[in-house]
Amino acid sequence: MTVETSSGVLPERAWRPLAEAHGARVSAWTQPYLDRRSRGVAHPVDDFLWTYYSYRPKALLTWHPGWGVALAGDVDEVAAVRGYVVAGDRAFIDPDLPLRRADRVHEIRDLLVATDGRPPALACFGLHEWAMVYRQRPDQVRHNRVPLRLGNAGSDEVVESHRITCSHYDAYRFFTPEAVDLNTKRPTFDTRARNEQPGCLHAGMDVYKWAYKLAPFTSAELIADCFALAREIRELDMRASPYDLREWGYSPVAIETAAGKAEYVAAQRVFATRAGELRRRLIDVADAVLAG
Repeated sequence: MTVETSSGVLPERAWRPLAEAHGARVSAWTQPYLDRRSRGVAHPVDDFLWTYYSYRPKALLTWHPGWGVALAGDVDEVAAVRGYVVAGDRAFIDPDLPLRRADRVHEIRDLLVATDGRPPALACFGLHEWAMVYRQRPDQVRHNRVPLRLGNAGSDEVVESHRITCSHYDAYRFFTPEAVDLNTKRPTFDTRARNEQPGCLHAGMDVYKWAYKLAPFTSAELIADCFALAREIRELDMRASPYDLREWGYSPVAIETAAGKAEYVAAQRVFATRAGELRRRLIDVADAVLAG
């Protein structure tokens, strides 16, 4: 469901069903995580979206319409969203917020535009995850409660027999010291705008990060759309990793084989297209905010 209004003001009878539908959609993601967390149970795939990314379950659950839409009626819930103000029975984004956030909005927009303007590179085969365990002892592996599908020696052999071309700084920085020099690129935090490319799975997941970093200008629905895609991408990311996740119900994408490489690239291509569509929606939001 999407927010559409010609007047810029939604009465409660129009926005309340949107908020309820959003809550039902997002609860299907947040509740399992909160239940696991309360029991101290880790999940090697889904927890990443809550531990690596900083948007909290409550924030993802809270519906708000985004830039350019005011709400009328009982607006207490939305009024609690950071960046919103209330005047009478209406809630809307603080009109001064775009000016205060302009530099950050420009920065995010520039990165999104730079990424979107490049052709996708589709031959990395998810080797970043393998480089993160390269020549590690079993107790040093990041997900050390999950077995390596090919064992330590077999995982090392996969790294050594492939060309690693990781372009994503936040993946590259977790490479083991022995793997760092095996990468053909040297991505850094400051060179993200020169290195990010739309075929990268982590760049696709990060569309979610930029969506919530642009909040409250981004609508809750758009942030949720980005989260949904990140969740799907994360599954491929870990299925193609060196970890054996069959106990959790995930069949491996064996990227050390020709068939596995083909499966990975086909999925990567689809995700690049879908992430591009969301990235352009975020660029539109940033443009609208900067235009005032």
